[in-house]
Amino acid sequence: MSDESVNQSATSPDEAAARSDVQWQQILSPEEFHVLRQAGTERPFTGEYWDTTTEGVYSCRACGSELFASTTKFDAGCGWPSFFAPLAEDRVRYISDESLGMKRVEVRCANCDSHMGHVFEGEGFKTPTDLRYCMNSLSLTLRPAQG
Repeated sequence: MSDESVNQSATSPDEAAARSDVQWQQILSPEEFHVLRQAGTERPFTGEYWDTTTEGVYSCRACGSELFASTTKFDAGCGWPSFFAPLAEDRVRYISDESLGMKRVEVRCANCDSHMGHVFEGEGFKTPTDLRYCMNSLSLTLRPAQG
């Protein structure tokens, strides 16, 4: 991962949209590019954040836009970082995904259109929203809370 991919401040939507695949490949590692720009999925229980309990804010690894707070993260036992809500609804966008022979809802960064993961509903978790935002660690950067 290059230093540029862990942005300290969010890239503007216009700047992010103007980037070509070649430019993204120069910024992101091959694994990050596969997940963020090609909607890949990392293997469960392998990402750096699946079991992290550090307080802070999770940002899009591609553009730096803040997407999830650690206060909404919970252990879903699935092997990926799971959250019950984004920081705000305008931080993410949703796409119907019927690949792999099932209906799912893909979650993308609203700022740069990078793939984050999927959101699932009605799984019975004891969370305020009954939603599980199942994200890829490779899509996120954790900025620990100042303390």
